[in-house]
Amino acid sequence: MKEVQDYYFKKAQREGYPARSVYKLEEVQQKYGFLKRGHRVLDLGGYPGSWSMYSAKTVGDKGLVVTVDLQAGQRRLESSRAPIEFVRGDIMREETLAAIERLSPQFQVVLSDMAPQTTGSKWADHQKSLVLCRQALALARRLLTPGGAFYCKVFDGEDFKEFFEQTKREFRQTKIVKPKSSRPESREVFVLGLEFVGDTQGG
Repeated sequence: MKEVQDYYFKKAQREGYPARSVYKLEEVQQKYGFLKRGHRVLDLGGYPGSWSMYSAKTVGDKGLVVTVDLQAGQRRLESSRAPIEFVRGDIMREETLAAIERLSPQFQVVLSDMAPQTTGSKWADHQKSLVLCRQALALARRLLTPGGAFYCKVFDGEDFKEFFEQTKREFRQTKIVKPKSSRPESREVFVLGLEFVGDTQGG
């Protein structure tokens, strides 16, 4: 387990990424190819920037990446081909959403690697994670273009199925992903929604 952790940590250092989490995005992109040239990408919980950097390289100079986080980040990250615009703010607040929409009113991809401050209580951490995930899904409903994609980290638990069912109503394809680079003992899983259609079943 430690060898796997060290492998991805060292690989990220070698390839110029600030965190090993980049491979949780790269693996699913290589399989499903939802990030395309020219896409506009919204990266929620994007600090310190690995997902944004990878997205920017993938979508190219005609694309755009908007990164949102409570922590301050660089406005434009190095080694990126698409511009990366940084919004520091809380996604629960309307002024943060307005700042995002000023940069781009619509996106082809919404990513969320957001995680709550953990408490040590599995139930409480699961519920706090779901609050963030539901808000990420609400932003996807608001900002995704038809056919868009959604990739969201969530802590597994008793109410995960409800969140997954909510996501399924919005996309033609929905999958649960556990990337190889995710630590085996971690309760995190990822929900991938492809081909956004909106909630056609109501609710």
